[in-house]
Amino acid sequence: MLGTALAGALVLTAVSACGGQGDGPVTLKLVAADYGENVETSSKHYWDEVAKAFTAANPGIKVDVEVDSWTDIGKKVDDMIAAGKSPDLLQTGGFADQVAAERLYPAADVLSMDTQAKFLDNFAHAGQVLGTQYGIPFVSSSRVLFYNKNVFRQAGITQPPTTWNELRQAAEKIKAKVPGVTPYGLPLGPEEAPAESMLWTLSGGGSLSDDVGNYTIDSTQNQATFSWLKSNLVSTGLTYPEPGKMNRTPVFQDFVAGKVAMLNGHPTLLRMATAGKIDFGTAPIPRKDGVGKTGSLGVADWMMAFKANGHKNEIKKFISFVYNKDNQLKFDEQYNLLPVTQDAFNQMTTDPKHEDLKQFASGLTNASFYPFGDPAWGDVSNRIKAGIGQAVTGDAKQVLTELQEAAVKEAARVRKQ
Repeated sequence: MLGTALAGALVLTAVSACGGQGDGPVTLKLVAADYGENVETSSKHYWDEVAKAFTAANPGIKVDVEVDSWTDIGKKVDDMIAAGKSPDLLQTGGFADQVAAERLYPAADVLSMDTQAKFLDNFAHAGQVLGTQYGIPFVSSSRVLFYNKNVFRQAGITQPPTTWNELRQAAEKIKAKVPGVTPYGLPLGPEEAPAESMLWTLSGGGSLSDDVGNYTIDSTQNQATFSWLKSNLVSTGLTYPEPGKMNRTPVFQDFVAGKVAMLNGHPTLLRMATAGKIDFGTAPIPRKDGVGKTGSLGVADWMMAFKANGHKNEIKKFISFVYNKDNQLKFDEQYNLLPVTQDAFNQMTTDPKHEDLKQFASGLTNASFYPFGDPAWGDVSNRIKAGIGQAVTGDAKQVLTELQEAAVKEAARVRKQ
């Protein structure tokens, strides 16, 4: 989740009148991710403005805004649905579990032809379940290695690492020569675990699933990857002591404060590091010598439309408004994320002021993605969030095997429904 990746959820709660189309004002209920890392940068401000402008243009449709953390978003939505207060729109990191529960409109039902034609083909395809698109892409990014140039200079390191061994050697020099700095930030806590773990499995020649959607969490390559992490980085004190308890947001903040030398990051960290006046560089994700895949992790967050309240026409109007080029650019430029619509993508990636985003856009051309279309992915992702951090402090084979068995069992369960 943009994995990976920042801090909240937006809940537009209802103050609806009759709720029927044409019976007076309708209030759309929306749960959507907040990409800010604090109150000042919260995307609540963005959605407040969008909601105000939309209602001004569509007086019969109202929108209210509230923000919660990414960590709580899944439970928040589950609780709303259980209480009979289903949202009309949800914007978060996955959609297939909602498809499996038969709660969503197909994207074609709530997208105008003009809006549907805007989306980049690879993301629209990634939004499909069994050939029908339900997930509507909202934002995208890939990941690169960030490193603190000042810390590298103090440690006598002249180039960013390109392999795991070079990364370990750089981390050892930093530990020896720059006390008080964590050489590598490894956020395997709930906020970032799926993204960070997938980056490492990809760079080690594996992945979390194969090309046809079968889970491969406990593959030989992945066992070797997490065993290497434990032996070479975690047990040797080159990361936080308990990576499974470290979330992305505090690790990003530590990098901006000069307390972390290296970490994998998405475009939002560019803005944070620049604002923090950190002298930093970026580079491709280091790979296991001669083995790892060259592509990055491609991350997309999604919008989806719920059938429960029967507000299909109002939803279509709101989505068309949200996806106009100006609104898309405003959001993506604020958080240094990549657009999913062709018009906004072209403008952003050809604008000289966004030169620093080109490396991320390039990373999307051969990126690997989560199994978004698998209805079991939501449950599997939650299990990874809760447990995969133990693979770098405990028995990697045991932890990965338990996650694999749970993933296979959940996949079989949802396919029988």
